[in-house]
Parts: sequence; C-alpha cells; structure tokens
Amino acid sequence: MYKLAFVDDETTTRDTLCSCFPWEKAGFEIVAQFGNGMEALKYMLQHDLDAILCDIKMPVMNGIELSREIHERKLPIQVILLSGLRDFELARQAISYGVRHYMMKPAKFQNLHDVLMHLKQELDEKKGSVGGSDSNESIQVEANATFSDHPVIQRIHHYVEAEYRNVTLEDVARIVHMNPSYVSSYFRKLTGHKFSDYVLAVRMKKAAELLREHRWKALEVSEMVGYANAKNFIRAFKQYYGKTPGQFKHEH
Repeated sequence: MYKLAFVDDETTTRDTLCSCFPWEKAGFEIVAQFGNGMEALKYMLQHDLDAILCDIKMPVMNGIELSREIHERKLPIQVILLSGLRDFELARQAISYGVRHYMMKPAKFQNLHDVLMHLKQELDEKKGSVGGSDSNESIQVEANATFSDHPVIQRIHHYVEAEYRNVTLEDVARIVHMNPSYVSSYFRKLTGHKFSDYVLAVRMKKAAELLREHRWKALEVSEMVGYANAKNFIRAFKQYYGKTPGQFKHEH
C-alpha cells in the first residue's frame, strides 16, 4: 500500500475525497492531510511518503512552489496536481518540476481512478515489483488517459483533430505559446508518444474513415488527409495498417 498525503486549503474538498474515494482499492493509503504546501513540506521532510494529491492555489505555499521544493530537494515523491485554472503557464511550470499528473477540478471519479492506476504502475516499476504490491488487481491505462483533462494536451489534440491536413509542430507551438522543441519534448513526456506519430495516427484514422465510405479513390483520400504525393500516402497507410488503401477499402 502506497502512502499518499492530500494537500488542499478547502476542507470540504479534502473531507469529501478522502471519505468517498476507494483509496485502498487503488493501492493507496491517505496518511496525512494539510491546508497548504508548507505544512506538507515539513511533514515529508520527516516522514516517508510516496505521493501527494495537491491543489495549486493555496496560501503560504502553493502547489507549484511545493512541486519546486520536492524537485530541487530530490525527494522521491510523486505529485498529482489539482487545479481549477486552465492556465498554460502553470502547466509549463509543473512539468519543469517533474510533475506528470495534472487534473482539473472538480476531480471526476474515473479520471482520478485512471491517474492513480497509472501512478501505482510507475511506483511498482520503480520498486521492481510490477503487480506485486498489496493489490492484485490488473492495471490497464488507456493511452493519454492520465492527461485527458490536461489543458495544454487537450488544446493540442483539438487543434490537430481540426487541422491534421497541414498541421506542423510550429503551428502547435504558436497556439500554446511554447517554442517548437519544448513542445516536442513536452508532448512526448506527458503522452508517451512523439508528436509526429500522433499526427500520423490522426491522419490514418481519417483516411480509414473516408475509405470505408467507398466514395473516394486512394488518390483523393491522399489529398484529403494532407498528402501531396499519393505514393507517400500509400506507403504510410500500409505501414500503419499492414495493407494498402485498396486492400483496406475492399475488405470494408
């Protein structure tokens, strides 16, 4: 069972989540509650702790400042940040301090469950005992589930879904106010996927949808999903699905 502390200046929020969420089934035990980051920091310097669930906006020491202290002191504590603010700057600061789990308030049951399952898996792997902790439940986390509510990743996803034909890393960097190289590493760190692979997956998904309609030729679909060269499209499609667009269309 992993030890987790809850840090939030809203007593009602702490009481509700601590009493209503099945922490033990997720593999965690709430060992302490605090109203600000300073109280939490004093505790973690004297006690063993595996993770914290922490609000961002708090008096004395906020969640970002606490994350920085944990990062600079190299404390082996994982951080889940809760925020009622969709603020890109806060998200950038959080990731620079090693925070990999960022959720929007109010925390939804399924999202919190997914985040904790992902976190538990990471902690199991660090201890070299995947699946060998107190809980014998299998751990399955869908791609990107951990950051389904992450504001920056959400915006990137929405933009790519709309502009997949011509989207570039520079375009995405501009809309989230980051430089391209930072966006690339940022996206991969949070999602586990390269940005280019994600764009390819979106294009291939759209191409498959168009081919299933049986209204378009492969050349037309190629242009519709952003390929100027049909040969490049056919090659990419075959590598992705294991069959040519013609074969795919025939089978569907």
